[in-house]
Amino acid sequence: MEFRRFGKTDMEVSVLGFGGAEIGFESAPQDAVERLLNPALDAGLNVIDTGECYANSEELIGRSVSHRRDDFFLFTKCGHSSGFPEPDWDLGMLLKQIDRSLSRLNTDHLDLLQLHGCSEQLLRDGGVIDVLRRAREAGKTRYIGYSGDDSPARYAVDSGAFDSLQTSCNIADQQSIDLTLPKAASSGMGVIAKRPIANVAWRNGEPPDAYGHTYWERLGKLGYRFLEGEKAVETALRFTLAQTGICTAIVGTKNPERWLSNAAFAEAGPLPVEQVQAIRSRWKEVAGRDWVGQG
Repeated sequence: MEFRRFGKTDMEVSVLGFGGAEIGFESAPQDAVERLLNPALDAGLNVIDTGECYANSEELIGRSVSHRRDDFFLFTKCGHSSGFPEPDWDLGMLLKQIDRSLSRLNTDHLDLLQLHGCSEQLLRDGGVIDVLRRAREAGKTRYIGYSGDDSPARYAVDSGAFDSLQTSCNIADQQSIDLTLPKAASSGMGVIAKRPIANVAWRNGEPPDAYGHTYWERLGKLGYRFLEGEKAVETALRFTLAQTGICTAIVGTKNPERWLSNAAFAEAGPLPVEQVQAIRSRWKEVAGRDWVGQG
């Protein structure tokens, strides 16, 4: 497994990370998560990313691998009330939520705590950033970051307040390649690519659920020929890993075999420059002004 320096932090992260949304939203059994994560850690995975609103994802991860806490970097997100009576982004709720995440994950600290897609206005107001700074000062997290897209992500990068950016980047979602990745890289931020294989939306013969529908529509218009071949997933993942500044790409799955196959694709390294340029050229020909980053 290849490892990359995570911005200016002291972390060397595996280029393929694990995203915890799917195991929560699709009600993965506890034993299946254990069979997925422990062999993945043995194979070199060292990034596990989850979030406060991914159903019971934090708890599944905590029960599965907290006994191996020194073997991986643990990232989570905060902001959506997800069971608290207060509204999203309430500052008091955020403080309680951070403590709940630590309890669910069975740890005394996070490696990275991220704001989960809040608006640019909330970032400008500053209160939510102050909550993360206080959590860092209290030793509840080592680093703080922003997870999101479009203009809020650009503001987060420009603000200088964060150690990292998590943003969508894939063959169907390329806004970040111009909007945020170059500045994030030059600023020394660690960058996490979410949705790096575009939810494999091209495999659906009809529009998938709402989460993947936008990508399905875009890919139909882009008409990438490589999506018809056996190396479609590999090409998509290696395209994302070829982009400037990306340190790790998080992929969610309930299937241990799928994680291992994705790890093998990542081992092949970034996609060759000429293939990257061809994919980018087609995007620039087709993409509309409204093809912004998808959360």
